[in-house]
Amino acid sequence: MAYHPASAGMTSGDMSGGHGGAASYGGAAPGGLSGGGAGVGDLGGGYGGLGGHLGGMGMPMGGPGGLPVLSGVGVPGSSVSAAHSGASAPVFSGSGPGGSGGATASKDGGADSAALGSIYPLVHQLTRPELREGALLELSKKREEYPDLAPVLWHSFGTISALLQEIVGIYPFLSPPALTAHASNRVCNALALLQCVASHAETRSLFLSAHIPLFLYPFLNTVSKNRPFEYLRLTSLGVIGALVKMDDSEVVNFLLQTEIIPLCLRIMETGSELSKTVATFIVQKILLDDTGLNYICHTAERFYAVSTVLSNMVSMLVEHPSHRLLKHIVRCYLRLADNPRAREALRTCLPTELRDNTFALMLQGDPNTKRWLAQLSMALTMPTEAGATGANLAGAGGP
Repeated sequence: MAYHPASAGMTSGDMSGGHGGAASYGGAAPGGLSGGGAGVGDLGGGYGGLGGHLGGMGMPMGGPGGLPVLSGVGVPGSSVSAAHSGASAPVFSGSGPGGSGGATASKDGGADSAALGSIYPLVHQLTRPELREGALLELSKKREEYPDLAPVLWHSFGTISALLQEIVGIYPFLSPPALTAHASNRVCNALALLQCVASHAETRSLFLSAHIPLFLYPFLNTVSKNRPFEYLRLTSLGVIGALVKMDDSEVVNFLLQTEIIPLCLRIMETGSELSKTVATFIVQKILLDDTGLNYICHTAERFYAVSTVLSNMVSMLVEHPSHRLLKHIVRCYLRLADNPRAREALRTCLPTELRDNTFALMLQGDPNTKRWLAQLSMALTMPTEAGATGANLAGAGGP
């Protein structure tokens, strides 16, 4: 099927970087998106062994620094550095602040009224600059205890403005990079509260309508591999990840109007293993939405931008294995194969490592990913007219 590279709506140069000559999906992928997997292990020994839970992705969370750790991968180290001991990164909550399990003051009477009453002074302190830092820390620690914290934050006078002040206040320190660990901690606590708002059913649409995710993009656009910047990127990715985890087409439609895909692709190539994983999860969730799949497969530039980064990551995994990352990559490829033109292109540009037994040892004990790889192989070996049209995603829709 002919393919017209005059693309519609993609930002950042349509993620191209050398794809302008692509006229159809069929041939070898155009070049221009190299870079491989530099930066794996940027976190060194600082963020391993933290507790808690990054719900849908199966990533442990928590500890003093609240950073996610890949389940079963074991980022070296066992403690958060003293510089980040007070920060609290976002959590992909399994039920979310808006979940049905949360009790409210109207449901349970006095006890819950007292509980909510205890956070009102802290919320009020967010609007007082001299008290804000302590309030940010306390609220970020307690946000899981209050299912209805998000509506309180959103509807309280001046609170969201105060959180945005924290975010824009560090913009001058992004370039040239001069962000301190203390400043990174403080803004990450603000981001944790914004994630609470982004995850709640009552406030999510309001969060998008106000275009608040755009305030996070300067953080995702940073390239410094210093710990404060990596932590800031990871926490910002967590907010976007919490949005897409809700499987809401409104979220995907919003993100497709922004530069989130080019930003995620760059992090997928150059970020730490944790950041790569969350960025790949975001791209995966966008692909799993029909609008997202059609958008990425609409032009050769978009398709090859995504597929080239995925291919580079597969090559990186040969030397730096990551089961969790491989799982998300396979899901991305499997979803791309649902599009007829993308499926035809993947017949020639799917990495060899996914066609042979390169990752057989890594996938021992993971029947799901092995099954998805088999489904992908079957879809690409079928005659064009008989290729998969959606069935090959059965059971692969979740994180």
